[in-house]
Amino acid sequence: MVSALHLPDDLVAIDSHVHAHGAETESTEAGSAAAAYFHTTDVPLDLDGIAAYYRSRKMACIVFTVDETLSGQPQVSNETVLDGAARHPDVIVPFVSVNPTAASAVAEAERLIATGRVRGFKLHPPLQQFFPNDRAVYPFYEVVQAARLPIVFHTGHSGIGTGMRGGGGVRLKYGAPMPIDDVAVDFPDLTIVMAHPSFPWQDEALSICTHKPNVYIDLSGWSPRYFPANLIQYANTLLKDKVLFGSDYPLITPDKWLAEFAKLEIKDGVRERILKTNALRLLGVSAGEA
Repeated sequence: MVSALHLPDDLVAIDSHVHAHGAETESTEAGSAAAAYFHTTDVPLDLDGIAAYYRSRKMACIVFTVDETLSGQPQVSNETVLDGAARHPDVIVPFVSVNPTAASAVAEAERLIATGRVRGFKLHPPLQQFFPNDRAVYPFYEVVQAARLPIVFHTGHSGIGTGMRGGGGVRLKYGAPMPIDDVAVDFPDLTIVMAHPSFPWQDEALSICTHKPNVYIDLSGWSPRYFPANLIQYANTLLKDKVLFGSDYPLITPDKWLAEFAKLEIKDGVRERILKTNALRLLGVSAGEA
C-alpha cells in the first residue's frame, strides 16, 4: 500500500519534473554539454538542498533519477531519492526509475513498490534505448498498472547529447510519442505522462493526450517562450485538465520557467490547474487534501 502524501495546503505549485543528479554530473561530457545547451545556473543538486529550494518557494516537486548508462553520468540511486523524500515529505514526491529492458526489471519494480514509498516511475526511452511499445517491456507495465502508479516517459528531442559527437549515442527515434499510444491502449488503467513538449512530434503528442483519458503531458524541458502555438491552444482548452507544470530542474529552474509562463496568454482558471491542481489529481490527491 502506498503511503499517504503530506503536502502543505498553501502550495502555489507542484513541479512535476525534477532530476536528482550527483555532484559529479556536470564534470562529465554529457553533463557539460547539457549545461551548455540549457544555460544551467548554479542550484542545489543534493536532495536536502532541493527540498530547501522548493520549500522556500512554497512548491512541492516530483523528484526522480534515471536508470541508464548511455550518458555516462553518475546515477543517484532510487533509495537516495526515497530517503530524501522521507526526510522532506512536505516537499518531495518520490518517483523511481527502472530500466524496463533489464531482466531484473519486474522483480526490481515489485521490490520498490513493496516499500510503500514509491509514487510513480520515470522512463527515458532515448537513454534506455527502447521503444515504449516493445512487447518485451509489457510485463513491467503490468506490475506498475496493478499498483496504480503513474509512469513518466521522456518524449521528443533530448537535450542530453545535443552537440556531442554522434549525439552522445542518443537515438532520437526512441523519443517519438506515437508508440506510447499503443501502451495507452494496451494498459488503459495505467496513468501515463508524456514529458516535455514533444519536438518534433508535438501534434502526435497532443492527439494522443486528447484521445486517451489516461495520458497527461508535462511542460518541462523547454522555456515556455518556445512553446508552439498549438500546445498553448490545447493547454487552454481541450487539455486544460491534463497539462502539468514541470521545469526539468536543475537544467531549467522553476524561477526561469514560471517567469516565462507568466507571459503566456493562459485563460483565467487554467493557470492554477496547470501549476498545481492537475498534478494533485495525477498523484491521487484532491485539492482539499493537499
